[in-house]
Amino acid sequence: MENSLESQAKWYVLHTYSGYEAMVKDSLEKLIENNNLKDSIFDLKIPMEQTIEEKNGKKKVVERKLLPCYVFIKMIYSNQVWYLVTNTRGVTGFVGPQGRPLPLKDEEVRKMQLEKIVVDADFSVGDDVSIDAGPLAGFVGKIKELNDSTQKAKVNVVMFGRNTDVEVEYVQIRRLNLTESAKEKESEE
Repeated sequence: MENSLESQAKWYVLHTYSGYEAMVKDSLEKLIENNNLKDSIFDLKIPMEQTIEEKNGKKKVVERKLLPCYVFIKMIYSNQVWYLVTNTRGVTGFVGPQGRPLPLKDEEVRKMQLEKIVVDADFSVGDDVSIDAGPLAGFVGKIKELNDSTQKAKVNVVMFGRNTDVEVEYVQIRRLNLTESAKEKESEE
């Protein structure tokens, strides 16, 4: 029953006050619990991205909000849910004409990686891979570890002149064939 309800749900975008994203997400989670809205609101996300920051001469990978002031919500729209959500502290309204929610298209949901796309990993430890998406796009490395349950791979890349292990999602990498691997090695030398 619940899966059929969830299949009717769509992703919407909430606008929040700056810096209130996490508080809004927490408040909405409490709202779902307290008002028994598990059959109306299915998921909440604050899209994050990994970026490389330099502080005091040291570079490190940090998580940063992809779209500050926005929280994504997967729900079945109704006036009651709209009222409860828009009256949550920190929410300024839904993104859409006259503050009425406009659902995201499937392609937008995929692009924002709001839902996990399960990838059949056709690679194994030791394979040479190219990182094709995300902040590390363009890097080439060798797979050190694979985690099918989280759909993440640990890849060793040369970053800032050093070998560095980075964690990337399966959907962000592709295996290089032997001729591509040989070309990459030549270009590094």
